[in-house]
Amino acid sequence: MLRILTIRDMLLIDRLELEFQPGLNVLTGETGAGKSILLDSLGFVLGWRGRAELVRQGAAQGDVEAVFELGAGHAGRAVLEEAGIACDGEVILRRVNTAEGRKTAWINDRRVSGEVLRALSDTLVELHGQHDDRGLLNPRGHRQLLDAFAGVEGLLKEVRRAWRALAEMRRAREAAEARLKELRAEEEYLRHAVAELDKLDPQAGEEADLDIRRRRMQAATRLREDVQRARQAIGEDGAERLGLDALRWLEDAAEGLEGQLDAALESLGQALSHLSDAQAGVDACLDAMDTDPATLEQVEERLFALRGLARKHGVLADELGPHAEALRERLAALDAGDSDQAALVKAEAEGAKAFDAACAALSAARQEAAARLDTAMARELAPLKMERAVFTTVISEGEPGPEGSDAVRFEVATNPGAPTGALNKIASGGELSRFLLALKVCLSRGNSGLTLIFDEIDRGVGGATADAVGRRLRALSEGTQILVVTHSPQVAALGAHHWRVSKAVIEGQTLSNVIPLSAEERIDEIARMLSGDTITQAARGAAKALISAH
Repeated sequence: MLRILTIRDMLLIDRLELEFQPGLNVLTGETGAGKSILLDSLGFVLGWRGRAELVRQGAAQGDVEAVFELGAGHAGRAVLEEAGIACDGEVILRRVNTAEGRKTAWINDRRVSGEVLRALSDTLVELHGQHDDRGLLNPRGHRQLLDAFAGVEGLLKEVRRAWRALAEMRRAREAAEARLKELRAEEEYLRHAVAELDKLDPQAGEEADLDIRRRRMQAATRLREDVQRARQAIGEDGAERLGLDALRWLEDAAEGLEGQLDAALESLGQALSHLSDAQAGVDACLDAMDTDPATLEQVEERLFALRGLARKHGVLADELGPHAEALRERLAALDAGDSDQAALVKAEAEGAKAFDAACAALSAARQEAAARLDTAMARELAPLKMERAVFTTVISEGEPGPEGSDAVRFEVATNPGAPTGALNKIASGGELSRFLLALKVCLSRGNSGLTLIFDEIDRGVGGATADAVGRRLRALSEGTQILVVTHSPQVAALGAHHWRVSKAVIEGQTLSNVIPLSAEERIDEIARMLSGDTITQAARGAAKALISAH
């Protein structure tokens, strides 16, 4: 419920603070007095789209603050919780507009985006007028309104879940079809490439090993001669023979030298042992360097084949193995494509069946709710002097989607036997106002958290019909807060709280003001609405009669 609205330097308002009450609040005043400015300012703080230039002439900035009271189960609490904003039952909205057009908004002193502000405002206030296009007259919103009346959120969730599942299955099937088409286009290449790679069977690290072997074999011919000379120098015909001769001679001489040659003999023995090790190492090297020209040719052919295939496939030689595996996987996917595709088609068909079943359950609930809504509308139209009018909720087959497969539209016939048609095309201005009011009464039951604003919804009606409109507004206000901007004295007389909007020139500036009316002032205001600028005793008497009649 809207409790306080404070406006500073907006359009023709310098400063204004209003304390609204529960029930039916009426705002009256001369045409052009500033009633629309009041609604523009409220729409501004709620984040609605409106006039581009709102700041009062000469002011640096304008701002609007609105205080709302939120009940325990109010839908706005969920919005605030999602935005991380604490709420103790009262929420304060403030929005500033600079003269340059920059806008900034806060909720409970927390700066917020326009998106968060609008999400919250949708749970706080709903505006309706004679030319309402925010859902009641727009066929695109009729299905949503019927669903709200029917209370089918659980069925809607099931339909949305089934639609998402079906959409995912459809995307999977379409992606698989595209993939299979792509694989079939390159089938010949895949089979040839896999066969070629399998035949070569490249191994990780093989290129480096072959390159080293090739370099060694190429170098072997050049180096083998030097290694062989070294082998001869340290072998039986070289250093080894001389060393053994020296060892034998020293051993013969050592017997008569009383140990003087012991150290020399030990060192010479070690030298011969090391010489033997050197011979073994050189022999092993010679064996490794014993290269067969055919072997070198084989190594080179294998190495060049690896490198050539790597260039052909645009990968490194060490990546040929993983690349071959990837190609094999694509070929396997191609070979399994038909069976996989059949499974996806079957899954999609099952998903479509589940979606159709969910839609059928939702459609049945909508059909039942449509009949209840039509009956409820008939009850509401009778007190509004439209007992002969017929309201019909038409449900037809629509484009399947996350909200089901029904198209919903509201149609009316203003007289028995007259053709039915769209709400905003069949009804006249006064009839349209009453249709909208009746529809809003039906759709608003149980939704006491919203503040409903009716902007001259009674335009085009008068007398007993205007009185009937006022009575329905008052009945509706028993469950929620209503603000009505009206030119009808019959409606104004039914208000629980009355404000007058006026305009005056003060020190050369035109300013609008809104004041609450006392009981006596209220009589004068309704008398003005009855008689015009000159308030007569007869008009006052009529005003008193209107008020007392209710």
